[in-house]
Amino acid sequence: MGRMKIFQHDPCILEFSLDHLKDCDFLPLFELFMDIDDSLIREVDIHNKTLCVMNGGYVLALLRALNKKLRAVHLNDLSLEKGFLRDLSKRGLTCKELNLRSSHLRQLNVTGSFIQLQTLNLDFNTSLTSLQENCFSCMPILKHLSVCATRVSNLWTTAAALSKLPSLIELRFQNCLCCNNTGHCPKSSAQRAQDNNWSGYYVRASSRHSLLINQPYSHSEEMFLDTSVIEDASLTENAHWPREDISEDYEVDAPNGYQELSFPEFLSNALNNFDLLNNNVPVHPWILSTEDGDFSARSFYSSQAQSLDDSGKKKYLTHHPSPICFEKHYRDYIIASLPQLQVLDNLPVNDTDKESAKFSFSKCFEYLPYRRRKKESIVSILNKRETNSSGTYLCKNKRSSLYVKSPQYHCRSLGAAKVGASAWPLLHPLSTSGYVFGDENKSFRPRQFEYNPSDSGLMAFGTLDGEVVVVNHENAKIFSYIPCLGAMNSVLGLCWLKRYPSKLIAGSDNGSLRLYDVQHWQAAVTGRNCNASGFAFDDFDQLTSVHVNATDELFIASGYSKNVALYDINTGKRLNMFSDMHQQHINVVKFSNHSPSVFATSSFDQDVKMWDLRQGPFQPCFKATSSHGNVMVCFSPDDLYLLVSAVDNEVKQLSAIDGRLLLDFEISSTGSSQNYTRSYYMNGRDYIISGSCDENIVRICCAQTGRRLRDISLEGRGSGASMFVQSLRGDPFRDFNMSILAAYMRPSSKSEIIKVNLLASNDSSSDPSEDETYLPSFGMGG
Repeated sequence: MGRMKIFQHDPCILEFSLDHLKDCDFLPLFELFMDIDDSLIREVDIHNKTLCVMNGGYVLALLRALNKKLRAVHLNDLSLEKGFLRDLSKRGLTCKELNLRSSHLRQLNVTGSFIQLQTLNLDFNTSLTSLQENCFSCMPILKHLSVCATRVSNLWTTAAALSKLPSLIELRFQNCLCCNNTGHCPKSSAQRAQDNNWSGYYVRASSRHSLLINQPYSHSEEMFLDTSVIEDASLTENAHWPREDISEDYEVDAPNGYQELSFPEFLSNALNNFDLLNNNVPVHPWILSTEDGDFSARSFYSSQAQSLDDSGKKKYLTHHPSPICFEKHYRDYIIASLPQLQVLDNLPVNDTDKESAKFSFSKCFEYLPYRRRKKESIVSILNKRETNSSGTYLCKNKRSSLYVKSPQYHCRSLGAAKVGASAWPLLHPLSTSGYVFGDENKSFRPRQFEYNPSDSGLMAFGTLDGEVVVVNHENAKIFSYIPCLGAMNSVLGLCWLKRYPSKLIAGSDNGSLRLYDVQHWQAAVTGRNCNASGFAFDDFDQLTSVHVNATDELFIASGYSKNVALYDINTGKRLNMFSDMHQQHINVVKFSNHSPSVFATSSFDQDVKMWDLRQGPFQPCFKATSSHGNVMVCFSPDDLYLLVSAVDNEVKQLSAIDGRLLLDFEISSTGSSQNYTRSYYMNGRDYIISGSCDENIVRICCAQTGRRLRDISLEGRGSGASMFVQSLRGDPFRDFNMSILAAYMRPSSKSEIIKVNLLASNDSSSDPSEDETYLPSFGMGG
């Protein structure tokens, strides 16, 4: 039976335990709870500490029987069926405090009434990846929120969801050891008063995807540790972390097993990857991650901590961070976005913190695109456009100060207004299946894709099975289908011709190179006689990249070698094989957009080189070196810049004239040597988009300032459907539109192309293919 306790200091409060309750206990308890409404008991607290085997529906009925006298509900690690959480979310409760720690929520889809709720604890919901736009709309007076040790990672959507809570004053995504609630830690205040020079350090994990396990910290009640005398603490060797259960339910996840963490083998790697930032962010999530990327980790104390501060000052420790805490300037972003916040991560937020956060926000983030400082309504912008007002900007030079008319001003203002209207852009997968002759619903496995440079509706993608498919991505209909010819394997290289936009070059990983006219292959879709065949060039072994020059006369190929091959498109002959251009294999090679003889190579030897065919392949025009192996390089549309992407989020913009470093985008690394990063331009050369194969995030940064505009998070359908970015492209015809080739972590799942429209909201109920917001791309400039 449950356990009832009357508080001595307040006989009007009753505490009731759900421990060991069974279904046969329901009826007498239900009658008792119904009678409490007429009793002298003022409030009732419900909690559990051990397993409750009572039916979830019965538990909910008991909670609702208490009606308005229900004050607090603490359901820690409650193993009820998924229907319990779904029903709770849809029908709500009248309690003031709700603790759903370790409840395996995947989405916070709350539609029921929680009108009295002031405190919500979602700690250790390890399947909770994001906060939806209206997830807190049913909690109008929520003041205290804890979201520690979840998978919440997106600063933009998280801050936007929390901004709809006007009463929120205490928030935490990580906690200190001595604090059970969201309030500020009294020891932190005492330490600040004692030491005016107190400062904290933020130790970022070796992996963005690492979380701390729920370790018992009974051995440590002290939050401040003297780093000069820290000893190696004894650690249990069999720590566990729940693994995701693959389930079709879209709201709730339940663990089906545990994974043992072998602690010692990760110790040295983690210490080598520590990045100490003295940026007044008092956080110490010391974390270790498993090699396979699963969410397993351990916090630990080590004598290595002496390196934090040679002076031996006491430092403030926090634990169980959600991935959002690993973002650079996380604390500043949250404080700047939630001005009413008084406590963050058990640390008080004072006026100095708020001023510092505003400065950091303006330096590192773009509030709106194109440096617009305030949100405007679309009607207001259209009215200004019609009246020809506010279409000028101040241009200062050494000789004079002039107001210069910007022809793109109003269009960019419209784009900024639409992007700023919602933090949740429209994402929808492009259908990669369709009718081809002989197969009514043929399914494809895309591996590479490219927009057509002339037709805004066409996109080509190559498949893992050697096929090339041209699809109208506006209506998701197949335009042309080229089956696998001969020994073609996975298509890794695709490039459209510019002057002949119906033709493209396709290269596969086994070295096959072919030229196709996609119009000749429409018969493969309609079923008419098809005598077309692709023109075959000499093979290039282990090919990874092909690119056509500006005049459609030449193309180059590279692959898993130190060589680059040059081909003549008109004659079909290989003109030259340039040997030993790098010390390691050349992953990507690109011609410039306007100079037909200039091309750039990027290699895993960490060098990017610019070449000119007129000078010969003996000496590059210049060389630039990265810290890691280079995954790719591309020219800006006007050929003024090179965008270089190296392993693990090292993204830089160089001058295409001499290779000088112009901008480092300073994207946080993960510590993984297999985190291959790819970046491209969007909106002409105004923005860049970047994604990596170990992460489910696409980052959007201003190409002029490096400031981060937005992160796009990819979430797979169903439980355990983690995704990562395989490739991406900005739409050359539509501003703030892109497509992402995303693959699932599960080997059995196929990859898919996801279209992203930042000008439309994800809550749009219309068919995205019929109601896409369209803004023409104006290209370069401010």
